[in-house]
Amino acid sequence: MYRLDLKLRLHNGADIAMGPGKAELLAAIAQHGSISAAARALGMSYRRAWLLVETMNRSFKQPLVSTLAGGKHGGGTQLTETGEQVLRRYRALCAQAEAAVQDGCAELAELLAEGVAKD
Repeated sequence: MYRLDLKLRLHNGADIAMGPGKAELLAAIAQHGSISAAARALGMSYRRAWLLVETMNRSFKQPLVSTLAGGKHGGGTQLTETGEQVLRRYRALCAQAEAAVQDGCAELAELLAEGVAKD
């Protein structure tokens, strides 16, 4: 049984503007409403999550994530309209890329040995 791992990364200068980890982080922020909760859900530090958000926000024309000021009901974080659009388009691109290489991968997989043990 074979598995195809295809990881698309969009670079902007020296930065990775979008990739699988950043897409996961955006989805977690959308789900949990905060960077800290998203980081906990993904098993990463808040600092790491914040640095990834900063990279994404400076890599696109408009920020992908906005923070809401704290107060009586607390603050929070949400995806901007651009953030939702980038996440949606990135996921669609990944699906298209996987579909595009599926036939070639199946042909290559036919040449794989069976029952290879893991190291």
